[in-house]
Amino acid sequence: MHIEYEARILDINKEDIIKKLEKLGATKKGEYFQKRYVYDFKPKTNGKIIRLRTNGIDTTLTIKNRSDETKIDGTKELEMKVEDFEKAYLFLKELGYDELAYQENKRITYILEDVTFDIDTYPMIPTYLEIEGKNKEDVLKYIDILDLKMYTIMHGNIKKVYEKYNMDIDKFKRLVFKEEIK
Repeated sequence: MHIEYEARILDINKEDIIKKLEKLGATKKGEYFQKRYVYDFKPKTNGKIIRLRTNGIDTTLTIKNRSDETKIDGTKELEMKVEDFEKAYLFLKELGYDELAYQENKRITYILEDVTFDIDTYPMIPTYLEIEGKNKEDVLKYIDILDLKMYTIMHGNIKKVYEKYNMDIDKFKRLVFKEEIK
């Protein structure tokens, strides 16, 4: 497992962040509609989950081990690419895994100096920025460069983000965007 070095910056102005990233020379990797299934570990282990996620191009199966969600380096992960989202879902089902939840989000990804900037929009909460680097110093460097210290900066999973908005994500078996009324 490798350590994830990441921070989430809440309540951002998406257009402002995009302008700042592009001014710095960040490369836009793409815009994605992501969907994921989340599973408890078997046997259930505090802090460990399994995630099956696709962005329509790449699909990954990940074990996340969150030892300390208050730290920039409090999560370890083991991730591999899988060929087919639906087949991987059926594979996990055959192994006896029933999903805890299905979740969707929209993501815009930029890359600069091996640092990834994901602008994430989830249902019912404001858009936020996730900065992930190879080390703690890279993440902190871009929090400074992008002048983000005045925002709420947090670590941990999406559950913690929803808690900041007084919502319990565990109450949503399906966290999806509502269809637009035409």
